[in-house]
Amino acid sequence: RGVDNPIDAPNPVPKALWMISSPILHLHLVSDATGETNHQIARACLVQFDGVRAKEHVWSLVRTRSYLEKVITGLEAHPGPVLFTLVEPELRRRLEEACRRLEVPCISVLDPILSALGSHLGVQSHGRPGRQHEMDAAYFRRIEAMDFTLAHDDGQLVHDLEEADIVVVGVSRTSKTPTSLYLANRGYKTANVPIVPGIDLPDELFHLKNPLVIAFTTDPTRLIQVRRNRVLMLKQREETDYVALERVRKEVSDARRLFERQKWPVIDVTRRSIEETAAAVLQHLEKDDADNG
Repeated sequence: RGVDNPIDAPNPVPKALWMISSPILHLHLVSDATGETNHQIARACLVQFDGVRAKEHVWSLVRTRSYLEKVITGLEAHPGPVLFTLVEPELRRRLEEACRRLEVPCISVLDPILSALGSHLGVQSHGRPGRQHEMDAAYFRRIEAMDFTLAHDDGQLVHDLEEADIVVVGVSRTSKTPTSLYLANRGYKTANVPIVPGIDLPDELFHLKNPLVIAFTTDPTRLIQVRRNRVLMLKQREETDYVALERVRKEVSDARRLFERQKWPVIDVTRRSIEETAAAVLQHLEKDDADNG
Protein backbone atom coordinates (compact mmCIF):
# COMPACT_ATOMS: atom_id res chain seq x y z
CA ARG A 1 0.00 0.00 0.00
CA GLY A 2 1.33 3.43 -0.93
CA VAL A 3 2.16 6.07 1.64
CA ASP A 4 0.59 9.49 1.06
CA ASN A 5 3.36 11.44 2.78
CA PRO A 6 6.87 10.11 2.16
CA ILE A 7 8.17 11.91 5.24
CA ASP A 8 5.92 9.73 7.44
CA ALA A 9 7.09 6.49 5.79
CA PRO A 10 9.13 3.99 7.86
CA ASN A 11 12.14 4.70 5.62
CA PRO A 12 11.54 8.29 4.59
CA VAL A 13 12.64 9.44 1.17
CA PRO A 14 15.42 12.07 1.43
CA LYS A 15 13.80 15.49 1.41
CA ALA A 16 15.62 16.73 -1.70
CA LEU A 17 14.55 13.66 -3.69
CA TRP A 18 10.96 14.01 -2.47
CA MET A 19 10.91 17.66 -3.57
CA ILE A 20 12.31 16.81 -7.01
CA SER A 21 10.01 13.84 -7.58
CA SER A 22 6.84 15.67 -6.58
CA PRO A 23 4.95 16.77 -9.72
CA ILE A 24 3.44 19.79 -7.97
CA LEU A 25 4.88 22.22 -5.45
CA HIS A 26 2.30 22.73 -2.72
CA LEU A 27 2.86 26.24 -1.41
CA HIS A 28 0.96 27.24 1.73
CA LEU A 29 0.29 30.96 2.26
CA VAL A 30 -0.74 31.58 5.86
CA SER A 31 -1.81 35.03 7.03
CA ASP A 32 -3.71 36.67 9.86
CA ALA A 33 -4.95 39.28 7.36
CA THR A 34 -6.04 39.05 3.71
CA GLY A 35 -2.98 37.13 2.50
CA GLU A 36 -2.27 39.58 -0.30
CA THR A 37 1.30 40.16 0.88
CA ASN A 38 2.08 36.44 0.78
CA HIS A 39 0.45 36.08 -2.61
CA GLN A 40 2.46 38.88 -4.18
CA ILE A 41 5.75 37.64 -2.73
CA ALA A 42 5.03 34.06 -3.82
CA ARG A 43 4.15 35.25 -7.30
CA ALA A 44 7.33 37.32 -7.59
CA CYS A 45 9.46 34.36 -6.48
CA LEU A 46 7.83 31.55 -8.46
CA VAL A 47 8.31 33.25 -11.82
CA GLN A 48 12.06 32.95 -11.24
CA PHE A 49 11.86 29.15 -11.51
CA ASP A 50 11.17 27.63 -14.91
CA GLY A 51 8.98 24.57 -15.19
CA VAL A 52 7.66 24.64 -11.62
CA ARG A 53 4.00 23.69 -11.24
CA ALA A 54 2.78 25.27 -8.04
CA LYS A 55 -0.52 24.97 -6.24
CA GLU A 56 -1.18 27.74 -3.75
CA HIS A 57 -3.10 26.89 -0.60
CA VAL A 58 -4.32 30.24 0.72
CA TRP A 59 -5.12 30.44 4.42
CA SER A 60 -6.27 33.96 5.31
CA LEU A 61 -7.56 35.55 8.54
CA VAL A 62 -5.80 32.92 10.66
CA ARG A 63 -6.28 34.44 14.12
CA THR A 64 -7.37 31.52 16.33
CA ARG A 65 -5.76 28.27 17.44
CA SER A 66 -8.69 26.25 16.10
CA TYR A 67 -8.33 27.71 12.61
CA LEU A 68 -4.57 27.18 12.69
CA GLU A 69 -5.15 23.49 13.43
CA LYS A 70 -7.15 23.30 10.18
CA VAL A 71 -4.20 24.88 8.40
CA ILE A 72 -1.86 22.27 9.86
CA THR A 73 -4.21 19.48 8.80
CA GLY A 74 -4.09 20.86 5.26
CA LEU A 75 -0.32 21.08 5.47
CA GLU A 76 -0.12 17.44 6.57
CA ALA A 77 -2.29 16.40 3.62
CA HIS A 78 -0.17 18.33 1.12
CA PRO A 79 3.29 19.04 2.58
CA GLY A 80 5.16 21.95 1.09
CA PRO A 81 6.85 25.26 1.90
CA VAL A 82 4.98 27.73 4.10
CA LEU A 83 5.08 31.50 3.69
CA PHE A 84 3.43 33.18 6.64
CA THR A 85 2.57 36.54 8.14
CA LEU A 86 1.39 35.92 11.70
CA VAL A 87 1.99 38.38 14.52
CA GLU A 88 0.50 36.33 17.38
CA PRO A 89 3.51 34.58 19.02
CA GLU A 90 1.62 31.44 20.08
CA LEU A 91 0.23 30.88 16.58
CA ARG A 92 3.68 31.39 15.08
CA ARG A 93 5.24 28.86 17.45
CA ARG A 94 2.58 26.25 16.73
CA LEU A 95 2.95 26.67 12.96
CA GLU A 96 6.75 26.53 13.14
CA GLU A 97 6.58 23.35 15.27
CA ALA A 98 4.33 21.68 12.70
CA CYS A 99 6.66 22.67 9.87
CA ARG A 100 9.68 21.26 11.72
CA ARG A 101 7.83 18.00 12.29
CA LEU A 102 6.91 17.79 8.61
CA GLU A 103 10.38 18.95 7.54
CA VAL A 104 9.08 21.72 5.30
CA PRO A 105 10.44 25.28 5.06
CA CYS A 106 8.59 27.83 7.18
CA ILE A 107 9.30 31.43 6.21
CA SER A 108 8.07 34.56 7.97
CA VAL A 109 8.17 36.89 4.99
CA LEU A 110 8.03 40.19 6.89
CA ASP A 111 10.48 39.43 9.70
CA PRO A 112 13.66 40.59 7.90
CA ILE A 113 11.98 43.84 6.84
CA LEU A 114 10.46 44.57 10.26
CA SER A 115 13.76 43.76 11.96
CA ALA A 116 15.74 46.06 9.67
CA LEU A 117 13.24 48.91 10.01
CA GLY A 118 13.04 48.47 13.77
CA SER A 119 16.83 48.62 14.09
CA HIS A 120 16.99 51.71 11.93
CA LEU A 121 14.16 53.50 13.73
CA GLY A 122 15.07 52.30 17.20
CA VAL A 123 11.51 51.14 17.92
CA GLN A 124 9.57 47.89 17.83
CA SER A 125 6.73 47.16 15.41
CA HIS A 126 3.16 47.07 16.77
CA GLY A 127 2.47 43.48 15.78
CA ARG A 128 -1.21 44.01 15.03
CA PRO A 129 -2.85 41.72 12.44
CA GLY A 130 -4.12 43.32 9.24
CA ARG A 131 -3.16 46.82 10.26
CA GLN A 132 -2.50 47.79 6.63
CA HIS A 133 -6.15 47.03 5.83
CA GLU A 134 -7.72 49.23 8.50
CA MET A 135 -10.29 51.78 7.36
CA ASP A 136 -8.11 54.81 7.96
CA ALA A 137 -7.76 57.99 5.91
CA ALA A 138 -5.66 56.19 3.29
CA TYR A 139 -8.38 53.57 2.87
CA PHE A 140 -11.03 56.18 2.19
CA ARG A 141 -8.68 57.95 -0.25
CA ARG A 142 -8.47 54.71 -2.21
CA ILE A 143 -12.25 54.41 -2.26
CA GLU A 144 -12.58 58.01 -3.45
CA ALA A 145 -9.91 57.43 -6.09
CA MET A 146 -11.67 54.30 -7.34
CA ASP A 147 -15.01 56.13 -7.60
CA PHE A 148 -13.35 58.97 -9.53
CA THR A 149 -11.52 56.61 -11.87
CA LEU A 150 -14.60 54.57 -12.72
CA ALA A 151 -16.55 57.77 -13.43
CA HIS A 152 -13.77 59.11 -15.68
CA ASP A 153 -13.07 55.98 -17.70
CA ASP A 154 -12.84 56.12 -21.49
CA GLY A 155 -13.18 59.89 -21.83
CA GLN A 156 -16.18 60.39 -19.55
CA LEU A 157 -16.78 63.58 -17.53
CA VAL A 158 -13.95 65.55 -19.12
CA HIS A 159 -15.23 68.80 -17.60
CA ASP A 160 -13.55 68.05 -14.26
CA LEU A 161 -10.31 66.40 -15.38
CA GLU A 162 -8.50 69.05 -13.35
CA GLU A 163 -9.44 67.11 -10.21
CA ALA A 164 -7.44 64.08 -11.36
CA ASP A 165 -3.97 63.19 -10.13
CA ILE A 166 -3.18 61.46 -13.42
CA VAL A 167 -4.73 61.59 -16.90
CA VAL A 168 -3.78 58.75 -19.25
CA VAL A 169 -4.01 59.31 -23.01
CA GLY A 170 -3.59 56.72 -25.75
CA VAL A 171 -5.09 54.86 -28.69
CA SER A 172 -7.50 52.00 -28.14
CA ARG A 173 -6.24 48.83 -26.38
CA THR A 174 -3.12 50.28 -24.78
CA SER A 175 -4.06 49.20 -21.23
CA LYS A 176 -5.42 52.61 -20.21
CA THR A 177 -8.36 51.32 -18.17
CA PRO A 178 -6.67 48.47 -16.24
CA THR A 179 -3.68 50.67 -15.45
CA SER A 180 -6.00 53.45 -14.28
CA LEU A 181 -7.83 51.05 -11.98
CA TYR A 182 -4.56 49.74 -10.59
CA LEU A 183 -3.43 53.29 -9.86
CA ALA A 184 -6.80 54.06 -8.27
CA ASN A 185 -6.30 51.13 -5.92
CA ARG A 186 -3.05 52.81 -4.90
CA GLY A 187 -5.03 55.97 -4.07
CA TYR A 188 -4.51 58.03 -7.25
CA LYS A 189 -7.47 59.63 -9.00
CA THR A 190 -6.86 58.54 -12.58
CA ALA A 191 -8.83 59.50 -15.68
CA ASN A 192 -8.20 58.10 -19.14
CA VAL A 193 -8.97 59.63 -22.51
CA PRO A 194 -8.93 57.55 -25.71
CA ILE A 195 -7.50 58.78 -29.01
CA VAL A 196 -9.98 57.79 -31.71
CA PRO A 197 -9.22 58.49 -35.40
CA GLY A 198 -11.51 61.19 -36.78
CA ILE A 199 -12.68 62.37 -33.35
CA ASP A 200 -11.20 65.47 -31.70
CA LEU A 201 -9.81 65.16 -28.22
CA PRO A 202 -11.64 67.25 -25.61
CA ASP A 203 -10.35 70.80 -25.39
CA GLU A 204 -10.09 70.49 -21.59
CA LEU A 205 -7.23 68.02 -22.02
CA PHE A 206 -4.94 70.70 -23.43
CA HIS A 207 -5.43 73.18 -20.59
CA LEU A 208 -4.79 71.05 -17.51
CA LYS A 209 -2.52 72.50 -14.83
CA ASN A 210 -2.52 70.11 -11.89
CA PRO A 211 -2.78 66.52 -13.18
CA LEU A 212 0.09 64.64 -14.77
CA VAL A 213 -0.94 63.92 -18.36
CA ILE A 214 0.87 60.81 -19.53
CA ALA A 215 0.70 59.09 -22.91
CA PHE A 216 0.68 55.36 -23.65
CA THR A 217 2.03 53.98 -26.91
CA THR A 218 2.78 50.49 -28.17
CA ASP A 219 4.17 48.52 -31.09
CA PRO A 220 1.61 48.48 -33.95
CA THR A 221 2.06 44.76 -34.65
CA ARG A 222 1.51 43.89 -31.01
CA LEU A 223 -1.46 46.27 -30.89
CA ILE A 224 -3.08 44.48 -33.82
CA GLN A 225 -2.74 41.15 -31.98
CA VAL A 226 -4.44 42.60 -28.92
CA ARG A 227 -7.20 44.16 -31.02
CA ARG A 228 -7.80 40.96 -33.00
CA ASN A 229 -8.29 39.09 -29.75
CA ARG A 230 -10.76 41.75 -28.66
CA VAL A 231 -12.66 41.52 -31.96
CA LEU A 232 -12.83 37.72 -31.73
CA MET A 233 -14.06 37.91 -28.16
CA LEU A 234 -16.85 40.27 -29.23
CA LYS A 235 -17.59 38.04 -32.26
CA GLN A 236 -17.35 40.97 -34.64
CA ARG A 237 -16.14 41.07 -38.25
CA GLU A 238 -12.36 40.85 -38.05
CA GLU A 239 -11.19 42.72 -41.16
CA THR A 240 -11.78 46.37 -40.31
CA ASP A 241 -9.60 49.48 -40.11
CA TYR A 242 -9.39 48.75 -36.40
CA VAL A 243 -6.96 45.89 -37.13
CA ALA A 244 -5.58 46.90 -40.57
CA LEU A 245 -1.78 47.13 -40.31
CA GLU A 246 -1.24 50.36 -42.26
CA ARG A 247 -4.13 52.12 -40.56
CA VAL A 248 -2.93 51.04 -37.14
CA ARG A 249 0.62 52.16 -37.93
CA LYS A 250 -0.71 55.57 -38.94
CA GLU A 251 -2.89 55.74 -35.84
CA VAL A 252 0.09 55.05 -33.57
CA SER A 253 2.35 57.41 -35.53
CA ASP A 254 -0.19 60.25 -35.42
CA ALA A 255 -0.60 59.74 -31.68
CA ARG A 256 3.17 59.89 -31.15
CA ARG A 257 3.38 63.19 -33.02
CA LEU A 258 0.61 64.57 -30.82
CA PHE A 259 2.48 63.47 -27.70
CA GLU A 260 5.64 65.21 -28.92
CA ARG A 261 3.78 68.44 -29.69
CA GLN A 262 2.19 68.48 -26.26
CA LYS A 263 5.43 67.39 -24.57
CA TRP A 264 3.58 64.69 -22.66
CA PRO A 265 5.78 61.95 -21.18
CA VAL A 266 5.35 58.69 -23.08
CA ILE A 267 5.36 55.11 -21.82
CA ASP A 268 5.70 52.24 -24.28
CA VAL A 269 3.40 49.55 -22.88
CA THR A 270 4.45 46.86 -25.38
CA ARG A 271 4.72 43.62 -23.40
CA ARG A 272 4.65 45.48 -20.09
CA SER A 273 2.47 44.13 -17.31
CA ILE A 274 -0.11 46.44 -15.75
CA GLU A 275 2.03 46.61 -12.61
CA GLU A 276 5.13 47.59 -14.59
CA THR A 277 3.23 50.26 -16.51
CA ALA A 278 1.77 51.68 -13.30
CA ALA A 279 5.22 51.75 -11.71
CA ALA A 280 6.53 53.75 -14.68
CA VAL A 281 3.60 56.18 -14.36
CA LEU A 282 4.37 56.73 -10.68
CA GLN A 283 8.02 57.40 -11.49
CA HIS A 284 6.91 60.17 -13.85
CA LEU A 285 4.48 61.48 -11.22
CA GLU A 286 7.24 61.63 -8.61
CA LYS A 287 9.51 63.48 -11.04
CA ASP A 288 6.69 65.85 -11.96
CA ASP A 289 6.02 66.60 -8.28
CA ALA A 290 9.73 67.21 -7.68
CA ASP A 291 10.02 69.53 -10.69
CA ASN A 292 7.00 71.53 -9.53
CA GLY A 293 8.24 71.81 -5.97
